[in-house]
Amino acid sequence: MQKKPLQQVRIIGGHWKRTPLTVVNVPGLRPTPDRVRETVFNWLNFIFQSDWDNKRCLDLFAGSGALGFEAASRGAAQVTIVESHPLAIEQLEQARDRLKAQQIRIIRGDALRVAQKLSVNCVQDSLADHGTGDGKFDVIFLDPPFHNDILTKVLPICAPLLNDSGCLYLEAEKPITAESLPESLKEWQVLRCDRAGKVYFHLLHRGGQ
Repeated sequence: MQKKPLQQVRIIGGHWKRTPLTVVNVPGLRPTPDRVRETVFNWLNFIFQSDWDNKRCLDLFAGSGALGFEAASRGAAQVTIVESHPLAIEQLEQARDRLKAQQIRIIRGDALRVAQKLSVNCVQDSLADHGTGDGKFDVIFLDPPFHNDILTKVLPICAPLLNDSGCLYLEAEKPITAESLPESLKEWQVLRCDRAGKVYFHLLHRGGQ
């Protein structure tokens, strides 16, 4: 029986434009489509004025790593990618090594637990006399499995991980409004929202932009 060819997505812009990324056959893995990523990074380019230097990004629930690799391709200084499935991790490491992407750090583990650990480290850093906030991120990408209410659990953890001017990118099976956000994110605003098929994607910012 002939094997089904592996799916691929491509990096939209930056140093690695048009580079394909393999999407391994993992249940629940749902790579962000090219068109959606193009829209999202147009939003982010407007906010950052196309300046990705010194930007730090966190890609939780990374899957194919398309969002994290896209940010690195645009020039982000550091990208942390979190994924739990061993096949997906292997593909991510191969892509990183092939591109010689030293700015990409890959963590194998449960996204919620990794985010909690990173959040604790950020709090400890901010309380220290020498705390600089360097452990915080400018963008966090959240594309979790649907129908498990994961966003409700992970959003309050992610808020302390962001710089004051940082952005949250969310994908969900239904539109997210300011009124539907957890109490801990009531000061946040939905800057942009769009839809691709059955997926809604959003960009959030603390206090608007």
